[in-house]
Amino acid sequence: MSCNCGESKSLELQESFQELLKKYKGTRGALIPLLQEAQEIYGYLPKEAMQQISGTLNIPFSKTYGVVTFYSQFHLKPRGRNIIRVCQGTACHVRGATKVFDAVSKKIQVAKNETTKDLRYTLETVACLGACGLAPVMMVNEDTHGRLTADKAGGIIERYE
Repeated sequence: MSCNCGESKSLELQESFQELLKKYKGTRGALIPLLQEAQEIYGYLPKEAMQQISGTLNIPFSKTYGVVTFYSQFHLKPRGRNIIRVCQGTACHVRGATKVFDAVSKKIQVAKNETTKDLRYTLETVACLGACGLAPVMMVNEDTHGRLTADKAGGIIERYE
């Protein structure tokens, strides 16, 4: 007997999404909460989901797309299980954030704002993580790592494989 695990997962996501659409059908001002919850289901916002949201709320797709591309909380492509954010603020920059970023990028073999093919990592830069005293700093998911060097950063990434 073979397992159609991928198919089963996809069907489960689609059912959850359809329930979500029913929940918000006809609700004024529901675009952002609906997009947020849809992204929780899929991990990003597929074009087909945004089209269905537009239809459900009876708004033009261009408005939905405009909101998604305006707010940085929304993502149009699948993201990795581990989100790596390397600070590029002034304190971090002065203390070597560029070398840290380059080391991480080389380690996981992706460029800025890209995701590894296996969906293990997404690499981003941010303006500030608010931990200037620990510069240079990066976050992996909710974990903050400070006083980094290029070598230390590469070792930290290995913990999240």
